[in-house]
Amino acid sequence: MSGRDHGHDPVMPHEAQTIAQAPASATSRTAADDELEVVPGFERENLQGWIPQLATEADIRTVIEKAFDYRGDVTITRKDGSKIEGYIFDRRTGASLRESAVRLYPKNSSEKVAVSYADIGALAFSGRDTAAGKSWEAWMKKYATKKAAGERDLSLHPEPLD
Repeated sequence: MSGRDHGHDPVMPHEAQTIAQAPASATSRTAADDELEVVPGFERENLQGWIPQLATEADIRTVIEKAFDYRGDVTITRKDGSKIEGYIFDRRTGASLRESAVRLYPKNSSEKVAVSYADIGALAFSGRDTAAGKSWEAWMKKYATKKAAGERDLSLHPEPLD
């Protein structure tokens, strides 16, 4: 029979050191441990209305990544002067700007359009960021305000998207 069969769990030397160094709170649970964990969020950049400078290849790549994460429409001005406004839903990066492309849903069309990074002359964060102010903290603040005002219907409804 092994040590485990006899109720002994062998501990490797490096594990014994880790266990010995663990604080008492790590091995015992208290009532506070059962409370809801709150993980701090992160601040989102307010990109709405921003028209960044696209001077270098690195600038273009960085701005496209921000535009991909943006939850609103952007306006792309191609180097030939034509403009397209829509929501970026995909980007494909390659070794060069010519091999990289951004794909978007145009604002007034149901077709998907691809634009090469090399063809982008300017980009503007033109649409409203639909995620701005939609954090859990913002929701709780609105809820607390309604509750403090004595309102009975404490449900919160989404804002229209325009």
